[in-house]
Amino acid sequence: MSEYDDVQMEYILELYRNPRNKGTIENPDITHQEGNPSCGDEIRIDVKLDGDRIGEIKFSGKGCAISQAAASILTEMVKGKTLEEVKKLTKEDMLKAIGVPLSPIRLKCGLLALKVLKAGLYGIKGWPGEEE
Repeated sequence: MSEYDDVQMEYILELYRNPRNKGTIENPDITHQEGNPSCGDEIRIDVKLDGDRIGEIKFSGKGCAISQAAASILTEMVKGKTLEEVKKLTKEDMLKAIGVPLSPIRLKCGLLALKVLKAGLYGIKGWPGEEE
């Protein structure tokens, strides 16, 4: 691990201890919740729209430092963006924002929040290619 990775890991741990946008929104326009059965992470994301933009966004749930920090990072990334901009976010965008290399096992942890947000935006229950 490089010095940069150490600094990023500290940032992840800080967000885990003091997440941004943690909580729920009363009467959200969009809400979706999913878990990662292989590790027990659970994330719910609530969105209040301002026209076609994300006016307010909160997440709740439980899980490892990576999944919870990633949810915090994602909510900061998308606040104020249009729904179309958010729909274009890729897993590479999310991994770059997390900023630390993730093992194949931790990849699902790092991407769970993005999966939950996109599923909520598209109004889908499952993720393409995943079994229920």
